[in-house]
Amino acid sequence: MTDTPFTPHGGHLIAGQWIQTEARFPNEPAHGPVHQFSVGTVELVDQACRAAEEAFADYGATTREARADFLDAIAEEIEARAEAITAIGTAETGLPAARLQGERGRTTGQLRLFADHIRDGRYLDVRHDPALPDRQPLPRPDLRMMQRPIGPVAVFGASNFPLAFSTAGGDTAAALAAGCPVVVKGHSAHPGTGEIVAEAIHAAIARTGMPAGVFSLIQGGRRDVGQALVQHPLIRAVGFTGSLGGGRALFDLCAARPEPIPFFGELGSVNPMFVLPGAAATRAEALGQGWAGSLSMGAGQFCTNPGIAVIEEGEAAEIFAQATATALSASGAQVMLTEGIGRAYADGAAHVGAASGVEALVSATCGPREARPFLFRVSAADWLASEVLREEVFGPLGVIVTVADEAQMLEVARAFSGQLTATLQMDGSDATLGRRLLPVLERMAGRVLANGFPTGVEVCDSMVHGGPYPASTNFGATSVGTLSIRRFLRPVCYQDIPASILPEDLSDL
Repeated sequence: MTDTPFTPHGGHLIAGQWIQTEARFPNEPAHGPVHQFSVGTVELVDQACRAAEEAFADYGATTREARADFLDAIAEEIEARAEAITAIGTAETGLPAARLQGERGRTTGQLRLFADHIRDGRYLDVRHDPALPDRQPLPRPDLRMMQRPIGPVAVFGASNFPLAFSTAGGDTAAALAAGCPVVVKGHSAHPGTGEIVAEAIHAAIARTGMPAGVFSLIQGGRRDVGQALVQHPLIRAVGFTGSLGGGRALFDLCAARPEPIPFFGELGSVNPMFVLPGAAATRAEALGQGWAGSLSMGAGQFCTNPGIAVIEEGEAAEIFAQATATALSASGAQVMLTEGIGRAYADGAAHVGAASGVEALVSATCGPREARPFLFRVSAADWLASEVLREEVFGPLGVIVTVADEAQMLEVARAFSGQLTATLQMDGSDATLGRRLLPVLERMAGRVLANGFPTGVEVCDSMVHGGPYPASTNFGATSVGTLSIRRFLRPVCYQDIPASILPEDLSDL
């Protein structure tokens, strides 16, 4: 396919067929024409899940090479629609073209990364204990073990990443790589973007001869559509990126099923940054400027946005606060992903500003889909006494927490709930305090970094994007990097199974 202008038809993709429903909903583009999309239904969920289960019989048994070729084909089909994807994506989300182009590269890159990962085969964790027929007092049977796909997976698209965490994003790529069919619940913030990416997957299915039911996209729909998806008896796991409230509700539904299933949800994080005394003394101004840039990047609509900075009170803290305030004040208004996200941001800023002991350093009035930066400062004592100040505000808002000494910095660190990231800004003179903080931070977060900012997640073998609750619902998992494939696999032991019927990856041991 050549890269031509794209006009959405507004249908659902169910097992290779584009289906329209009578009820429609409009997208809410930041600019450009409004398009109408079919509303999802519980009946469509059932069709998609049944098709996925039927496809699993063949897809789960495909060779690693065949699945890798399929992932590569999806990446190629996305690239064939590159300019059309950027056009509809920028219109729907208000994100700049450069951001969409970079996110498209990340999306195709992680598809190809998983293709290489499964070709390598080490993810299978193959083990073999040969039979010991003469062992006394009892012989040992022949035992072989490998990881096998779990079955159909439900994936919920994310509002803030219309490509990398949505239709063909990390959850979908990992599940397809594992051998699991996928049913995607598209996000209503960017249904046109979801549709064109689904067309790319549909084309890749046809190119590679994969079963039609290996992928379905259900657009829009009320809450009952998402509930029906996670409760469908043929769904074996769920990948979700979204709000704490919505994610927790779906997590509870998964746990309450007659047969509970794992819910891999990324739910929210404030990603604290600890500015240690040595670093503060030597580069407070630069750190404040860098923090402001990270806070305001992409209108602060990143799950790794470092919303809280902890620093010891004194002259360096004043320099840090002033530098941050100056940099944030110079940044202009940015378009947010949806009007609803814009309203939630303004409400969150108002709640933070009204909390006890909070001083506003930068404040603004925001339009209905507009983000302007906010910066607040509060003492450690007031922060420790407030639940509101520990909650994520999705947008370019920062809170400086000033501590009296190193002991209070440790007290604040221990008070954080689970996080995606935690950051140390430190110099050589801070090593002793850094050693005391590191065990606290590694217990708190899935990724701990030094002398950087957590916005921007490298897609690679060693990345962990997850953490203790409420950052995610499964602290042993990651939603970014090749390790994420393990969410959709389970170990199976084969005892004395003849080589003629063993899976290909075990038969030659």
